[in-house]
Amino acid sequence: QVQLVESGGGLVQVGDSLRLSCVVSGSSFSNYGMGWCRQAPGREREFVAYIVASGDKTRYSASVKRRFTISRDNGKNTVYLQMNNLQPAATAVYYCTHDSLPGRPGAPPSLADYNAWGQGTQVTVSS
Repeated sequence: QVQLVESGGGLVQVGDSLRLSCVVSGSSFSNYGMGWCRQAPGREREFVAYIVASGDKTRYSASVKRRFTISRDNGKNTVYLQMNNLQPAATAVYYCTHDSLPGRPGAPPSLADYNAWGQGTQVTVSS
């Protein structure tokens, strides 16, 4: 069974940075793309970023592009989300996600295509 454990969330000020980490177990990690999604209060879960299994291709939502960076260390079964210049709109619970299809060449078309989610880590940006 795939398990994902996120860490690194917290309360920060506008303009600060945070790095989220997600350690994965029970998976052939290096064969699967990984993603980050988030859910803000009163809103549906939304896609944030995706990285393919090899780590050489990424995709971002328009709202975070150029400020957030997804990366992975296949030797440590860990995926990261570096978040810079944080704004109040980034306040949400952030979830690490595991793709259901090995070797997918790009981000899956739907959140339903992820077969495992972490428990979530809260990020709060205070103005």
